[in-house]
Amino acid sequence: MIARPEAAVAPVFRGPLTGQRPRRAVTLGGDPWLVLAVAALVGLGLVMVFNVSYFYAQERFGDALLFFRKHVLSIVLGASIAVFASRLRSDQYARLAYPLLVIALVTLVVVLVPGIGIVRGGARRWLHLGPLGLQPSELAKFAVVLYLARSLVKKGERVATFRLGIVPHYVVVGVVACLVLLEPDFGTAALTAGVLVLMLFAGGVPLRLLAVPALAAVPGLAVIAWKAPYRWARIVAFLNPEADPLGVNFQLKQSFIAFGSGGIWGLGLGESRQKMFYLPEAHTDFLFSVIGEELGLGGAILVLALFGVVAARGFRIAVRHPDPFASLLAFGVTLSLVLQGVVNAGVVLGCLPTKGLALPFLSYGGSAMIAALAQVGVLLALARDV
Repeated sequence: MIARPEAAVAPVFRGPLTGQRPRRAVTLGGDPWLVLAVAALVGLGLVMVFNVSYFYAQERFGDALLFFRKHVLSIVLGASIAVFASRLRSDQYARLAYPLLVIALVTLVVVLVPGIGIVRGGARRWLHLGPLGLQPSELAKFAVVLYLARSLVKKGERVATFRLGIVPHYVVVGVVACLVLLEPDFGTAALTAGVLVLMLFAGGVPLRLLAVPALAAVPGLAVIAWKAPYRWARIVAFLNPEADPLGVNFQLKQSFIAFGSGGIWGLGLGESRQKMFYLPEAHTDFLFSVIGEELGLGGAILVLALFGVVAARGFRIAVRHPDPFASLLAFGVTLSLVLQGVVNAGVVLGCLPTKGLALPFLSYGGSAMIAALAQVGVLLALARDV
């Protein structure tokens, strides 16, 4: 009788690491569904940015591939950072919370210094980083999530008090939001405030404590909107979308035309008419409108469904992770990414006032793409322990 060879046993470490198995150095973590959903969004965005920016870049800069090359570079950099981020442990992220918050605050101050911060479209939001422009507010959004997760877990049951659950977190995030407002970037500041409230609630702060500062902030937000004429005009235009179709409502009207022209299945890839200098910012904030025009309602629903997968997988990691800090971090990162996508879709569909927020994973924008992919790397790192 021929003896059967024993089944191959996976190698294990000896000595202090006895019982542990080696991990592959090149991997994106333990959630292939999340990877596939993000890859599909990035792939579609790559096609759409090339499609939408080709004629615009040729007309404005004499280089049809200008935006496409920068977009590819941002994807490569973001994917590289995502791979690195996916290899870190949750305790390493906890140690990075306060240093990263300090770095974010410093960069938010530096970008406001004349001669250092880059001014585009009347806003001072960028710093030079080789061929790309670094947007400190993108770093600040993740720094806030990381800080809140670390601080809430560190305080434990004491977050149920106003002094420890509300005051320090509102002060820190309020400073970040005020610096972002000075750029000005009302959309990012509002998104950060929304993430703050939801993360405090998820972290154990009672709803009655959250209601007090939220109600107190309403008059302040009204003053901020009223002091900036363009913000007030956007709010008035949102309440009356039929007014001033050639002025403040021009972009929204063109977005409606794009979605209306697309119908159920769209005009076909590359067949958009609104991208031909009718729809402003078509390759950035209003890329979803061109998707609706060329790929129709079916394509728009597909994009929203992919964001739904990202939300489901991210919140799954948050619910199942045994570490409270990692759980809250996964919740905050997922919330930040998905909430920005929902806000962008709401703006281009006329459900929210117009504001400058990119569609994560799809819109052109170096800092936004790098930050979004880096945060996916964080989720994949946390998914290994679920």
